[in-house]
Amino acid sequence: MTSSPQPPPQPTEPTGHTDHARAAPGHDHGPSHDPSQGHSHGHSHGHGPAAPVSKHLRKVIAAVLIPFAAAVFVGMVVLWPGGAPAHERSGVGFDRQTQQGQVVALEQVDCKSVNASQVPPTTGSPSTPEGREAHAAQTGECKKATIEVTTGPDKGRTFFEIVQPGAPRQLENGQEVVVAYAPDAPRDLQYSVIDVNRKLPLAVLAAIFAVAVVVVGRMRGLFALIALTVSFGVLTLFILPAILQGSNPLLVAVVGASAIMLIALYMCHGLSARTSVAVLGTLISLLLIGLLGSVFVDWAFLSGNTDDNTGLIHGLYPDIDMSGLLLAGVIIGSLGVLDDVTVTQTSAVWELHQADSSMGSRALYRAAIRIGRDHIASVVNTLVLAYAGAALPLLLLFSIANSSMGSVANSELVAEEIVRTLVGSIGLVASVPVTTALAALVVSADRPGPPAGAAASGPVRGGRGRRRKR
Repeated sequence: MTSSPQPPPQPTEPTGHTDHARAAPGHDHGPSHDPSQGHSHGHSHGHGPAAPVSKHLRKVIAAVLIPFAAAVFVGMVVLWPGGAPAHERSGVGFDRQTQQGQVVALEQVDCKSVNASQVPPTTGSPSTPEGREAHAAQTGECKKATIEVTTGPDKGRTFFEIVQPGAPRQLENGQEVVVAYAPDAPRDLQYSVIDVNRKLPLAVLAAIFAVAVVVVGRMRGLFALIALTVSFGVLTLFILPAILQGSNPLLVAVVGASAIMLIALYMCHGLSARTSVAVLGTLISLLLIGLLGSVFVDWAFLSGNTDDNTGLIHGLYPDIDMSGLLLAGVIIGSLGVLDDVTVTQTSAVWELHQADSSMGSRALYRAAIRIGRDHIASVVNTLVLAYAGAALPLLLLFSIANSSMGSVANSELVAEEIVRTLVGSIGLVASVPVTTALAALVVSADRPGPPAGAAASGPVRGGRGRRRKR
């Protein structure tokens, strides 16, 4: 092939089209080939969300991720619990036997006549909170609810529940409730109302959420819901039973969180180099969170046994490492936010590269890190406010007690949440430069080779040389 050289590509031509135009001289299309027709073959990948990387880079990424995925799979097989261990119910807290019930009748009665409340002898003065509550209960109108058990072996059985006027949970006629069953108690005291049944409103809210995600996200939203279901499956079928079986909570959390990460990211964002870089960035950040968490949980002497629920778990399963359980919660709690940050940063680098393919790795990193700084500022603030909102009643109690901020932070209950929040935030902050650097290196190092069967002629070598200069 001699004749005159091919005309240079237009500056405004997209990157994917430029590659085909430059490769045209090396194709065996004959002298009558029109370069403009090169746009009609083999380039449909250029219109997707991310241009594919070279075969060499795909092999490098696969060489890192395939062993990692295999290790996660082997870890799940080795640690698979086969179900939660059986135990005798203690009858305390969440470990009570429960059935469903319904309020079938409700009548007003005098609290004094049913002996619903007695004034404590030492706190009977109306000047004390206990005395005021007891006096109000004695002089007020109580509700006598007739409850029918609707599930279990005693289905159809009824019992009475007295509701005081100042009780936080008031019953209504026809309301569905949750009742506790104590088989060792006297027959008249075996059943009692412990909560209301909220399954219907929660199911309706979940349905609205699912519809909103699918309507806005379409297929991506549908895959996100599937990934969410799989994540809950890993949590309930693997992580929780494995911890109850006595496996190391930190190891179980790392394996389980890694499985959730691989399934969720690839299912939601596709099997691509962009997603693989986000997986690597998330993995590095999770390792950092695990290391920092281990150091500071030990250094701060956090036991992980700070309330009635953790105390009950420790009582039922004394072999569980409660501090390891705290670390497991830190890792799993940080995973969701990390996925968001790493995917965003990787997408930012890819989009910047597609907008200006002449940008090198340093320029890509500097441009994408500016996006990451804005993301960090908003997400870290979100984490702190989320904890403050969840712990608002506790913070109010400390405020009522006129405790100083130092005393509040030093208590194990608050210190545990401070370590959880700050360790997760440090991993979140570190994930931005780590993921951005990985994405910038991968996308700028990408050198797609010539099409298969192309001759090693001068124009092709020249085209690849021009790509190196960019």
